[in-house]
Amino acid sequence: MNDEGRGENLIRQKSYDFALQVIEISRSLVRANEFVISKQLLRSGTSVGANVEEAQAAQSRADFVAKMSIASKEARESHYWLRLLRDSNSISPVQVAPLLREAESIVKILTSIVKSASTKK
Repeated sequence: MNDEGRGENLIRQKSYDFALQVIEISRSLVRANEFVISKQLLRSGTSVGANVEEAQAAQSRADFVAKMSIASKEARESHYWLRLLRDSNSISPVQVAPLLREAESIVKILTSIVKSASTKK
């Protein structure tokens, strides 16, 4: 398996695990009556993995790059919502820190995959 294939398998698992963690955080936010940001985070945080999965069935390299690029944008948006939750004291910094690190890691992996796939002929 080439490095790109390993990266795709890694990002599939990381984005899936990230979505599960986002679902858990969203549920706790809803219990605390935080509905707006929890919904935004839930949407973007689960969209990362959904786009990664769609990319696996891409019809072309351009389609693959587009789906992975969308996944990266969704990960960045999730990172934004997590920072907003932390900085507004809506969630404990200790609770959100691992998710922030994971979002950053996912963005880095997706950026690498997109760059690699964009430059291959």
